[in-house]
Amino acid sequence: MDQPSVAAQPKMKKVVLVGNPNSGKTSLFNVLSGLNQRVGNFPGVTVERISAQVRLPGAGPLELVDLPGTLSLYPGSEDEAISCQVLQDRSHPDHPDFVLLVADATQLRRGLMLCTQVMDLGLPVILVVNMIDLLDREDIRLNVEELSGLLGIPVIAVSARKGAGVDQLRQALQAPIAPAAEPVLQIPAGFQPVLDRLKAALASDNDYLAFQALVRPDLFPALPAGLAAEAQDQVQLSDEERQQLISNELLVRRDRVSTYLDEVLQEPPSLRERFTEKLDRILTHRVFGYILFLGIMFLIFQAIFAWATYPMDWIEAGASALSDLVRDLMPAHWVTDLITDGIIAGLGGIVVFVPQIALLFFFIALMEETGYMSRVVFLMDRIMRPFGFSGKSIIPLMGGMACAIPSIMMSRSIADRRERLITILVTPLMSCSARIPVYTLLIAMFVPAGKWMGVDQRGLLMTGLYLLGFVAALAFAFVFKKIFRYESRGVFMMEMPAYRMPRWGNIGLTVWQKALAFVTEAGKIILVISIILWFLVAYGPGDEMAQVEARYEPLIEAAAPAEAAELARQRDSEKLEASYAAWLGHGIEPAIRPLGYDWKIGISLITSFAAREVFVGTMSIIYQQEDPDGFEEESEQQAGRLALIERLQAERDPRTGLPVYTMATVLSLIIFYAFAMQCMSTLAVTRKEAGWKWTWVMLGYMTGLAWLGAFVTYQVFS
Repeated sequence: MDQPSVAAQPKMKKVVLVGNPNSGKTSLFNVLSGLNQRVGNFPGVTVERISAQVRLPGAGPLELVDLPGTLSLYPGSEDEAISCQVLQDRSHPDHPDFVLLVADATQLRRGLMLCTQVMDLGLPVILVVNMIDLLDREDIRLNVEELSGLLGIPVIAVSARKGAGVDQLRQALQAPIAPAAEPVLQIPAGFQPVLDRLKAALASDNDYLAFQALVRPDLFPALPAGLAAEAQDQVQLSDEERQQLISNELLVRRDRVSTYLDEVLQEPPSLRERFTEKLDRILTHRVFGYILFLGIMFLIFQAIFAWATYPMDWIEAGASALSDLVRDLMPAHWVTDLITDGIIAGLGGIVVFVPQIALLFFFIALMEETGYMSRVVFLMDRIMRPFGFSGKSIIPLMGGMACAIPSIMMSRSIADRRERLITILVTPLMSCSARIPVYTLLIAMFVPAGKWMGVDQRGLLMTGLYLLGFVAALAFAFVFKKIFRYESRGVFMMEMPAYRMPRWGNIGLTVWQKALAFVTEAGKIILVISIILWFLVAYGPGDEMAQVEARYEPLIEAAAPAEAAELARQRDSEKLEASYAAWLGHGIEPAIRPLGYDWKIGISLITSFAAREVFVGTMSIIYQQEDPDGFEEESEQQAGRLALIERLQAERDPRTGLPVYTMATVLSLIIFYAFAMQCMSTLAVTRKEAGWKWTWVMLGYMTGLAWLGAFVTYQVFS
């Protein structure tokens, strides 16, 4: 009996979107894919992979992959290297059946430069000229049909923002697409024997791919060891000559593209000065440009502090209410404590950062969408370069003043991998908002309220601490630059996109993806560490904690409410002293004694690893004072803080009878918290972005810097 036949499933074609940064590539991807997107990482790297399955009538299923933006096929960053690898390596899982190359109509020259490179790889290409509506505003005419004839590939003009031309693009995707007939770059005939050897090793018949392997063998890790060097020796190519070949190639492509544009672009004889050029005279001015940028950043961070406060308070209140509900519904047991103090508290510690992350990425995406981000990079490049940065590093650094977590995530846009790594390593030195409660408590202990030369003394010291963090970040960036033997480019070239209205859908999608990535990736590590810290605080060696509980339980039950609350604080303080955290505090006491700290401060150092601001709450528990942040009224907050300060000032060392919190000790603590890596969330994000090796490097050098700075401060002021 014949078996029923099963219809063969059509092979899913792979289509990759390639284009320069800010070309509108992601907007087009969103239009074509709708809400069917999947976000992950490319194998082995942290670069995001965004894909979607699309079905078009008559074309079968297509998988769209949005590749990171790149300026050319000679990459300068991890993002660009991924795009080049996908296009060059036929064995790569995302190697395309054909390419949608998206070019900005207002920056068509650089888009065509990349397009000719992709064409020369022998890949089928559709050139999509995006934002064509911006040319119409300037009365510039682009002959799309003639450009298609010159290139030998389909050319479609679209406006992804308005949806114009998208249906025509969908129709083009249904038709067979052939590679360009003739290469743009003519490689010298003398190179052919060498290219044939390289083509055989690469299992390719494309001369341009072999040429790239000759001049940039680092782009082809699968190339047999020594083959590229032998090939270079055969044609007597030095490193300088290889660089010259790349420069000559780009000059050839530039000349060819200029020829194309002369034939297909028609501009009015007296084109009026563009709005972009007028605005750039102000925003990129050598004086006013910096003033305006600092003003914009100030407003952004003020908005982040002001706007994020409300949802962060709601999240904290919600986590607290959920913990109370679980305690009411479940019996007193260690499982209940684990759920409330470990899991819920850990999850709350993750989600509470989301409003700041979302707002910061909202403003960053807004600057990118409008075209202002390119001006910021251009402005800051000259100032930042001597320290191992480019202009792109200034945004993560300044973002570190709000929170290092989203700032480290923002470093993905930095071109060079070493520069990106330097930025990640020094960003936590910037004083973030979590340090403010620590600074406020410690400064108030020994700096009296008052003015110095008309300026508030405490505010002046706080400003100095922020400046100290920025100077330390620049200094260590310079050190890492020397260690990595990294020299920034001597020449910085950049094309500025035209200013345009933001695409709110793209901004919303970006914010959602970044926030989700933080919660799902970094959150896993944060949750584990939160549970570990809960265990260290909730349990201790032997049965001492149980004895403390048994001693206080009948006293609390028999006491009046006010007295019961005081007894509960005493119980919590004694239980903390009997915990594993206290055991660790005693354990690290020999290492922190030279800084002027005792084991109680050691407990605070350990618990504040969850977040710096936990220092204040831990000190309140140890010294039996209500946590100031727990009061509802501002006056009560101040009263609680003053009571804690008075208790700290009255603390005496039992061995010497001298005050524990002297001026030297307090200043030492301030310097320690200015430099120490006391935030597990930042370490979790660093692990995700840079790997465990550099996470340990960050933890090690910042801890060493904090200890040394605190030691010197304590010895000087003792």
